[in-house]
Amino acid sequence: MPRLALYAFAVCALAVVAAVVSFAAGNWLGVVWVLLAALSSNMAWYYLRRAKAERAARTTTATS
Repeated sequence: MPRLALYAFAVCALAVVAAVVSFAAGNWLGVVWVLLAALSSNMAWYYLRRAKAERAARTTTATS
């Protein structure tokens, strides 16, 4: 798994925890944490798909 994808997943998990704690405390700042979790989740999936596409391109060029 690419390193950037791992970092993005870690940020996503921490943002979700921060959002839960924030909402449990009655603070509406949790909305910002939810948005950060969504952004980092999208970044993680992007990095995973990009690495998969690069791997497929490498195997395609290596076989031809």
